[in-house]
Amino acid sequence: MDAPVTSIAAAITRMEAMAAALPATDGLACFNRMYLDVTSQVDSQLGQGFFADPAFMTELDVAFANLYFGAADAAGDPASVPLAWRPLVERRALPGIEPVQFALAGMNAHINHDLPVAMVTASTALATAPEAGSHFADYQKVDRLLDAAEQSVRQSFESGAELSVDDHLSAVATLIGNWTINSARDMAWNNCLLLWAVRHDPVTRGLLLDSLAASTAMASRLLLVAV
Repeated sequence: MDAPVTSIAAAITRMEAMAAALPATDGLACFNRMYLDVTSQVDSQLGQGFFADPAFMTELDVAFANLYFGAADAAGDPASVPLAWRPLVERRALPGIEPVQFALAGMNAHINHDLPVAMVTASTALATAPEAGSHFADYQKVDRLLDAAEQSVRQSFESGAELSVDDHLSAVATLIGNWTINSARDMAWNNCLLLWAVRHDPVTRGLLLDSLAASTAMASRLLLVAV
């Protein structure tokens, strides 16, 4: 297990190392490529005035990345992988699953489960609150970067002429068509507010996190059906 990263630059370096170490067809590698691209874009915008509160966005991005690294580090022992990430880790080498399915299942786990947790972690660390200041506006700005990344992943899969004539590929297109990053992030924001509201109630917080992990895992299993 590697130590948590403390900067976005270190997170990017670790993702680059993972990309070099994993086979391109590995399920984690498929997600890692997409996440590395988005993280690099966020990093490039931090000093350009794109975000109103770059310090908060940096804290959020680091906390967010560490949740992914924790799941990836545990991949050698699937039983110890966080529940939200377990479907992707367990099926990362399963034949019949397309790279786009792995990429979106990873985004599902990272957004629907990890993002609300990271928002609360960052808000606590900086003695602020999710709804304070420009946090929500900056949160929405990331949607633009993620939307472009998602569209790129989908287009790389959907642009092939064989899609219209191959039953397998058409079935995959249907399978992934109902999951979108923007919808997931809208839901993640609401769950972040719920987690924040119950942060001092360990029982309610635990029940909410358990339900969040279970529903996220269920969605990933649906995305990772071999067709």
